[in-house]
Amino acid sequence: MAPNGVVSDNTSIVSFGEMLIDFVPTISGVSLAEAPGFLKAPGGAPANVAIAVSRLGGKASFVGKLGDDEFGHMLADILKQNGVSGDGILFDEGARTALAFVTLRADGEREFMFYRNPSADMLLKPEELNLDLIRSAKVFHYGSISLIVEPCRSAHLKAMEVAKESGALLSYDPNLRLPLWPSADEARKQILSIWDKADIIKVSDVELEFLTGSGKIDDETAMKLWRPNLTLLLVTLGEKGSRYYTKNFHGAVDAFHVNTVDTTGAGDSFVGALLCKIVQDPAILENESKLREVLIFANACGAITTTKKGAIPALPLEAEALALINGA
Repeated sequence: MAPNGVVSDNTSIVSFGEMLIDFVPTISGVSLAEAPGFLKAPGGAPANVAIAVSRLGGKASFVGKLGDDEFGHMLADILKQNGVSGDGILFDEGARTALAFVTLRADGEREFMFYRNPSADMLLKPEELNLDLIRSAKVFHYGSISLIVEPCRSAHLKAMEVAKESGALLSYDPNLRLPLWPSADEARKQILSIWDKADIIKVSDVELEFLTGSGKIDDETAMKLWRPNLTLLLVTLGEKGSRYYTKNFHGAVDAFHVNTVDTTGAGDSFVGALLCKIVQDPAILENESKLREVLIFANACGAITTTKKGAIPALPLEAEALALINGA
């Protein structure tokens, strides 16, 4: 934080929510019980997005609570090392930093087992928020994990309200993690409870099916998630690319085909790339050819992220994304 409690005026994207440590098996395609060992990989979707933005040359801050333990301080250091402002980080002396054990299937997809009972991120209170930092955001980005329990839910709703009042674009990636919710119905209800607040929403094909109850991934199904408040709705389709929907146009952008090792963080990389470009030029949201160019860039960033294990080490620099686009 700058002197006198003033937030330095260089934050463009504020990312709110959880940061945790993923324990990833040293070999793919085995159950947690069969894994011979694990690598610790810092993660948490909102933190990944902040680092993705920073790595692409954007200005990002993270708002969330970590345990006042070795893992919590390690995660705060990782944010700082990656150029993300730590002005919104708090430490809880009574709760641990969240952990997740991640099973990597042979195809690079994941299954999760979480240790959060409760973890520090769940204990963030509205009165602890750095409101000056949130007011400085051009884009305020969040997920849905922070909606699951109080007091973090109230902190999340307060932060959204303050960001919106201050003129920020609100960006929402539900980042569905069903094992963390009491039930599928509760997950669906709460994820959709803030749907009409966002300007930009990104869902995966799996989330689209879950939220709509439809077995189809098509334009008609996607439009069930359209609301008048939205400027841009995105559906990511993994190796099939992404689809985009605005008030005036919609279409699809192909994926880049790479050697996928681990899909962790690919969606976060995509979102970070998109938000970075929107902050540079908000007019892309009104211009289909510009938006398509940005989504090609975001698809490239997402694809590169799948070529290494763990999210943060795999998040690309702009030059790497451009090299993939240009076929280098």
